[in-house]
Amino acid sequence: MKKRTKLLGLLSVIGLSVGLLTGCGSSSDKKATDEKKPLELQFVPTNNDGSMEAKAKPFAKYLTEKLGREVNVTLATDYSTIVEAMASGKVDIGIMPPSAYVQARNQKAATAILSSELGAYNRETGKAEADKLSSTFKGEVLVRADSGINSLKDLKGKKIASLSPNSASGYIYPVVEMKEAGIDPTKDVTLTTVNDIPSEITAVLNGQQDACFVFEGARNVFASKFEKDDLFKDLKVLYLTKGDIPNDAIAVQPKMDKELQTKVKDVFLAMPKDKEGSEAMAMWGHKGYVEADDKNYDTVEEYTEKAAE
Repeated sequence: MKKRTKLLGLLSVIGLSVGLLTGCGSSSDKKATDEKKPLELQFVPTNNDGSMEAKAKPFAKYLTEKLGREVNVTLATDYSTIVEAMASGKVDIGIMPPSAYVQARNQKAATAILSSELGAYNRETGKAEADKLSSTFKGEVLVRADSGINSLKDLKGKKIASLSPNSASGYIYPVVEMKEAGIDPTKDVTLTTVNDIPSEITAVLNGQQDACFVFEGARNVFASKFEKDDLFKDLKVLYLTKGDIPNDAIAVQPKMDKELQTKVKDVFLAMPKDKEGSEAMAMWGHKGYVEADDKNYDTVEEYTEKAAE
């Protein structure tokens, strides 16, 4: 009986040891398998003329070299698709506009590891200020300089071009502040959703729309697309939102390996230091990156709720 008991005990120890070794092997194998899978990065383009799609492959090559593993870069068709892609696990890294990030965050599908820095603008001239960066921006309402529209209340009865209802500067913030000014966006104005900011600006320039919602500095960013127009002469900023909008988030899957998160973070932080990195950042107007403070995005959630009321 004693021999049998000892034998059973020995077999149990052997079985436990084999189980532990097998478990360790499985964990190690899984990590090795995961590291062989391409990382999927997605971003929302600021315009739909095909120029950003052409830059996706060089950016993918750049990230592949810096991270030491294959990276695929794709463009989201709009704000909702990048949220869905993060939520479904099809995308590992998202360069996300603030409202899209908040939606993904609420679904526990994204964690911001960095926030972008943008060039600061002089609020009087609308021109970029050299060597000054900002972690937030405002929404702008643009109208023709000769429109005779001088205040938000003058927008009553007018036609306004906006971006997706998920866009912070292109819809959410100006809509909320119009409501606060006593303008009902569903009754007092006619809102028309368009694909991108150049299309919004074109519609105002040619008189199809009376105003448009854009991000601060849009005239600077897209000036090269309007060679026959002087955007600073032909358009004026009717209104700057009171609310500050946090910049884009560099977000990852919440369950991403911490070591990999650190690698991704280090690559983005180093991007301003080399030519290829700087060229990639220019796609979104990013000038640098800082550690993300998730609380900064709470204001977007507050505005989003008010816009939906």
